[in-house]
Amino acid sequence: MAPFLLQLVVLFAVLALATLILISFVAFITAMKMTQFHQHEDEKFFLNASGQKESLPNIRDSPTKQLSIVIPSYNEEKRLPVMMDEAMGYLEKRQNKDPMFTYEVIVVDDGSKDQTTKVAFKYCQKYGSDKVRVITLVKNRGKGGAIRMGVFSSRGEKILMADADGATKFSDIEKLEKGLNDLQPWTRSYFRTLLMYGFHFLVWFLCVKGIKDTQCGFKLFTREAALRTFSSLHIEGWAFDVELLYIAQFFKIPIAEVAVNWTEIEGSKLVPFWSWIQMGKDLLFIRLRYLTGAWRLQHTRKMN
Repeated sequence: MAPFLLQLVVLFAVLALATLILISFVAFITAMKMTQFHQHEDEKFFLNASGQKESLPNIRDSPTKQLSIVIPSYNEEKRLPVMMDEAMGYLEKRQNKDPMFTYEVIVVDDGSKDQTTKVAFKYCQKYGSDKVRVITLVKNRGKGGAIRMGVFSSRGEKILMADADGATKFSDIEKLEKGLNDLQPWTRSYFRTLLMYGFHFLVWFLCVKGIKDTQCGFKLFTREAALRTFSSLHIEGWAFDVELLYIAQFFKIPIAEVAVNWTEIEGSKLVPFWSWIQMGKDLLFIRLRYLTGAWRLQHTRKMN
């Protein structure tokens, strides 16, 4: 019996090793090249409040605003107004108190099939195109691709990415600005927490250490850090957050996790179980592609 069990263990070990080699090989040969920041001709412009085309700026330009807010939006005609009303209310109130405070809100319509662009443009007409800009992508790129488009067209010294569902109270941006050295978790619903615990284990095991919630859609970057991380990004889908943080840790860019008020909002585009499976696959492939050298990051100087 003992020799048989030993042979069985060896067989399983060989099969496991063969499977790992096969998956690594598939990950390597299917690794995409660095996704270039390609803009369709129609994506190089935005419409000002008068409906006239103006060229978009570039993140490599010197900043002219203190804060840029990038809001990726896909079929968000119903949820976007609630978020925008809260955001603009906070930003305008803050600017009234401090006239030196300058900001811009960039809504990136990620190839929506509804009236997202039309809804967002109403805020451009109300507040002016210096404060609110709408970028409409020709086709759906994925959340990561939409955010990167907005980041690369921003003018702020600091850049905040925020989800269109308004799940995070916008005033919590002050916590990000003032508490960058505090590392604190926050709570979610039981169902979401159950899924996220499994996902977070995979994140910790495969890619990113020390971050309790990689998927929070409320992230604040310095302009330099945004340029370095988004320029090295490969994934444009839902798992882009993980690779973004992996890149940041590779370049030793300081990261702080700050507690914010978070509310679960109906209408999420994620299908919990299948999205979790897809992101789990993406995490494995992220790790294997960097391990096998299919994707490479070049060391650079430490950034703030």
